[in-house]
Amino acid sequence: MEPGSVVSAVRSQRVLCGEEIRPAVIIIKEGKIHSILPDSEASAHTAGKVMDVGNSLIMPGIVDCHVHVNEPGRTSWEGYWTATQAAAAGGVTTIVDMPLNSIPPTTTLRNFHEKLRAATGQCFVDTAFWGGVIPGNKLELRPMVQAGVAGFKCFLIHSGVDEFPHVSDTDLDSAMKQLQGTGSVLLFHAEREVKHAAAEKGDPHEYSTFLRSRPDIMELEAIRTVTQLCLQYQVRCHIVHLSSAQPLELIRAARKAGAPLTVETTHHYLNLCAENIPARATQFKCCPPIRDTANRELLWSALKAGDIDMVVSDHSPCTPDLKCLDSGDFTQAWGGISSLQFGLSLFWTSASKRGFSFFDAVRLLCKEPAQLCRLDDQKGSLIPGHDADLVIWDPEKEFTVNKGNIHHKNKLTPYLGLALRGKVKATIVRGKVVYSHGSFSSQPLGKPLFINHKTPSPL
Repeated sequence: MEPGSVVSAVRSQRVLCGEEIRPAVIIIKEGKIHSILPDSEASAHTAGKVMDVGNSLIMPGIVDCHVHVNEPGRTSWEGYWTATQAAAAGGVTTIVDMPLNSIPPTTTLRNFHEKLRAATGQCFVDTAFWGGVIPGNKLELRPMVQAGVAGFKCFLIHSGVDEFPHVSDTDLDSAMKQLQGTGSVLLFHAEREVKHAAAEKGDPHEYSTFLRSRPDIMELEAIRTVTQLCLQYQVRCHIVHLSSAQPLELIRAARKAGAPLTVETTHHYLNLCAENIPARATQFKCCPPIRDTANRELLWSALKAGDIDMVVSDHSPCTPDLKCLDSGDFTQAWGGISSLQFGLSLFWTSASKRGFSFFDAVRLLCKEPAQLCRLDDQKGSLIPGHDADLVIWDPEKEFTVNKGNIHHKNKLTPYLGLALRGKVKATIVRGKVVYSHGSFSSQPLGKPLFINHKTPSPL
């Protein structure tokens, strides 16, 4: 099927149906999954042409709920056109755009409308939006909930950009009171400045110098604050990009006590480790930092145990100059990793070696992120009535990441040259082919998504 074409039925020998993989035909009507039928029964229901993908695996399109698109304002870093093409090339059918790194940030209703104008007509996949909590904007929160933002993000430490300041405990109390009863969710960049033994002045070209400047205790203390607030106010809370395994005990205890708390980690914390980061390789810098191998394996164990709910990209690109590649100074470089396009392959390359199944992949990359954003009534599952968002991929096929196959605006990523397992062949959004074998639909086919918080789904 050509990119841009409308699909009425897709056949494969491997379709993820409930808890099994079997030959099936997915019947699509008006952009929705109408039914999923055994191949033998499908002919009577397929008046149109059937897209036969052979033995390729069909699963729900990925929901990446942590993406910095940076438009408007910093479109030299990224933009909706390039970000959503990269998403489509990676089997991501829905992104949720973060409120910062764009100018203006999504911290007022007016700024949200400006963000929507920038996104209109530019998205190849469906796009929802997070709002932001900053000092002094508490009266903007409910209007933004009513306008359809998925929830709100805040920082407990400097965000990296001055137009999105971090919040105090007083700001957090005010925000929590505003969000009570709305069904919305508050996301936390969970690092706090703490008085720890000052890291000795090290070589700024060595990754270990940067790593010592942001120790695990910064995450531990921030998450202590989050769990207390979550229990006190019973507002849904979500910890973004957990990098350290140390706070997992706190998280487990808070949930056991009744905190409506969810947690994500990212592909870079699951795939990279501090010991292997070369000197001057500032493309590896992110905040919180990538930690050691032992910590990485504890994150994988927590993922298997259900203590971490989902895996996202935290796609946070910038222009190459901001990465200080010439000087190789980790202390001065922008902290952020580009990976939106390669999330499925990164996850599967590592997860398949650790005994994770395709169903685990669907849960961690599709279902749980959709549920966090209240999109689980239309996204994240292959069931009748849901949007016909499909990724068609070959889990056994290997490929190498190179600048020629990267669709992000800036091609800088720590994954350059890496061989990955699991290649996306085609991506379908609401029954339309947006990506197929290296080509995109001629026009963007995604749409903005507005979240209705009135009918809370259980955690």
